[in-house]
Amino acid sequence: MSFAKEIEALDRVTPVAAEMATEDLNLISFARKAGKNLFSVIPDATRHELYLRGPGNLHYVCDPEMITEVLIGVGRHFPKSQFTKNVIGDAVGNGMILSEGDKWKAQRRRYSPLFAARNLPHLSKEFAQTGLDTAAALLANPGQTDVCLTSQQATLTDISRVMFSGNEAVAPETVRDALWRFTNHISFVSLFDLMGLPTWVPRKKWLRGKEPVNYVRSLASDVIASRRAKMKDNPEDFLDLMIAALDEDFEDLDTTIDNLLTFVVAGYETAAVTMSWGLYLLALHPAIQSTLREEVRAACPSGPIPFEAVTMMPRLHAHIRETLRLFPAAALFARDATQDVVIKDVHFKKGDAIMFPIWSLHRHTKLWDNAGEYVPERFLDWKAPRGQFLPFGDGPRVCIGAQYAETEIMILMASMIRDVEFSMTDHEIPLPNLTFTMRPGGPIMLDVRPAL
Repeated sequence: MSFAKEIEALDRVTPVAAEMATEDLNLISFARKAGKNLFSVIPDATRHELYLRGPGNLHYVCDPEMITEVLIGVGRHFPKSQFTKNVIGDAVGNGMILSEGDKWKAQRRRYSPLFAARNLPHLSKEFAQTGLDTAAALLANPGQTDVCLTSQQATLTDISRVMFSGNEAVAPETVRDALWRFTNHISFVSLFDLMGLPTWVPRKKWLRGKEPVNYVRSLASDVIASRRAKMKDNPEDFLDLMIAALDEDFEDLDTTIDNLLTFVVAGYETAAVTMSWGLYLLALHPAIQSTLREEVRAACPSGPIPFEAVTMMPRLHAHIRETLRLFPAAALFARDATQDVVIKDVHFKKGDAIMFPIWSLHRHTKLWDNAGEYVPERFLDWKAPRGQFLPFGDGPRVCIGAQYAETEIMILMASMIRDVEFSMTDHEIPLPNLTFTMRPGGPIMLDVRPAL
């Protein structure tokens, strides 16, 4: 073992992990616990067993071959689970994340070019400016900082810049506040959602009102109308690209708003969560943080980090991939079987819910060496077998913005660690909490100082 590897081995500390179910639950207990934290009902045994039968009609699948067969093979037409539709349906409507069949295919075809690699250099300029602003704000206020809040502010700023910019009537702070309340609204999981009751059955969150959803939808409509009136010849940001698609394909305005908010939901919190955990892991492993800082400075010593520099930082990319393995924002997703199928001797009946606990898949003791430990070099010059590493899903419905998200996270994180050093404090690190997405269960307090 080289000296550098010895230092990294000494530097390695096992990161926090979710507390999962260690006893069998009936359907009522399952629903009662899951409303607060879905990790409390996902069997801990899913980290060791490739398939488990759950209560009622639930199945837990962590076998990469079975997952691939459901997502790409015989089950590729199985729809998103009713549970998912119940939780976020009122917020994202018939956008691409929930639509099915020909409607989904048409939207996927329409919006795929927006996320094409040719658009990333332009969008990356916005990410780079946000990164510079975020690093400057941290250096202006050294000391203990909640990096969850820092990450949320950064990704909200990016969303505001690439999707809501250029609307003089709305201040960026108003947009960020509206989006924050919007995502908090949809992250509340109802007991009735988990039980699969029809959407007309009253939910507790109805008492809170739909003001966050209605306000953001109204804001999106106003921004789109204002932007269309300007009739720009050349798109300047992501929203311009969406409007161009809207005008060319004659998509109705409500569906465009649905997809705009779908991209907000998919892009804001997931990126913020990944950055929060990624900064925590670097604070936990200072030698690796120093190595990554040297890599970033070699690629771009100062100023905005350009898109071209992203490929010059392979170790940072490996760190982000390891963060996505250990702390996947989309820690659980599901499909509803619409027909009887048999996969590797397991019989899935029509109406069964097939759960993919990505948290368990990524920490599975039969699939990963040192499954619960932070080992970023595992992703250097290695690609996980299909069905084993799924931070963005797989198959026809793989996340359309995966490359966008990784590019954003790379540039934001590189901008911060180039000039800022993150260290652990005496504050306890919160455990992961899973509702609609997997969030830290509280603030992640780290010490921030100028990096030498």
